Amino acid sequence: MRKEQDELGERELPDEALYGLQSLRAEENFSLAYRKTNLRLIRAMVTIKKAAALAYGKIAESDGQDPDGAKNGRTEKSRAIVEACDRVLAGEAEDAFIVDALQGGAGTSTNMNVNEVIANLALKILGKAPGAYDIVHPLDDVNRGQSTNDVYPTALRIAAIELLRDLSDGCAKLQEALQKRENEFADIKKLGRTELQDAVPITLGAEFGAYAQAIGRDRWRLYKIEERLRQVNLGGAAVGLSDKLTKRYRFEVIEKLRELSGMGLAAAEYPMDLTQNNDVFVEVSGLLKSLGVNLTKIANDLRLLSSGPHGGLGEIRLAPMQKGSTIMPGKVNPVIPEMIIQVGIKVAANDFAVTAAAARGELELNAFSPIIADALLESLSLLCRAVFLFRTRCVETLSPNRERCAELLARSYAFAASYGEKLGYDRVSAIIAENGGDPEKIQKALDAECTKYHPS
Repeated sequence: MRKEQDELGERELPDEALYGLQSLRAEENFSLAYRKTNLRLIRAMVTIKKAAALAYGKIAESDGQDPDGAKNGRTEKSRAIVEACDRVLAGEAEDAFIVDALQGGAGTSTNMNVNEVIANLALKILGKAPGAYDIVHPLDDVNRGQSTNDVYPTALRIAAIELLRDLSDGCAKLQEALQKRENEFADIKKLGRTELQDAVPITLGAEFGAYAQAIGRDRWRLYKIEERLRQVNLGGAAVGLSDKLTKRYRFEVIEKLRELSGMGLAAAEYPMDLTQNNDVFVEVSGLLKSLGVNLTKIANDLRLLSSGPHGGLGEIRLAPMQKGSTIMPGKVNPVIPEMIIQVGIKVAANDFAVTAAAARGELELNAFSPIIADALLESLSLLCRAVFLFRTRCVETLSPNRERCAELLARSYAFAASYGEKLGYDRVSAIIAENGGDPEKIQKALDAECTKYHPS
């Protein structure tokens, strides 16, 4: 065991533990047994640490410092820090990120955890033991030029953009799958329904075309929102202000971060705004909720259209995915649409969490950014998978029941609406009532009425 000490006292940690004392305290303080901080957020923070180390290395070189480690070995430390970051980004040390996702302190504990892991990995790279912070310090070296208040929201933006790109691409493929079904089902006439009651004739293809339009709007909205997330407050330090020295670093670190992330990130014109306010995350979450709403509506429609198969609508057939009952042999349930509906509910719940947390910021900082990050990234991850599964296990595998569509259409008097222009609404209603709702009798009576009063 090794010992680490801070102003609160001394504690023991396992010799080879890559986390440090601050991570241990946070693990104990926030021991909710909920889940650990999202690894996408961790990796984005590590990318920022790497960018900072590279930025300071470039500044040192341009200032004429010895690239082999002058000025207290700062450049040598930077190289070790960069390699440590690379190892984490390659998947090493994931079990060292031990802090719960929901935590006090605006994400400081997650930042501390990341700083300690990178510092201890860098120490091992330099041939030193973990905890030798006089050589590589988690705050003085790994966190140099940074604050949780600019690192955390920048990392969340990077992680969100990565997932948004995946989700937008997934929505595009789902839209294409729905459009393909639209074309394939274009000739299948069926009964339209409003408020679950018989309406006018439509085609099955038109129904799927409407679904495609809704997902197309979601795709476009998600594609466009990335622009809002590209502005970052990195280099703004604690409250979004920077002096003349950090402006140089700020330029370099954001340039390096652009290269490492492959994203068109830009320094915020007013960094204090992004440090104080989280409305952009509320906006993103709201668009995710919109997608969740559309997916829920489409999924529920497919449940209705496939209901039965003999006692319900049965106008489409969903591919069987698994047994549907432990007591009723042969029963198959619409499990994929039901899963999608639950994802939509979860995304809406997460949207409330993001909204409530963003509204509770005070003055120069929001202390509740951890729940914003956890809820937003969960919604993004859930939707990425849900859209893929909905497309591949439901939309692309379902089939139409042409005979059932024709049967239900023939049994309705939906055609009667087309006689309204010639005979008037009231007369058509009277004919329907006079013939007891029998489609065949109604058709004959309407035709006779038209011939009588409108022979042309």
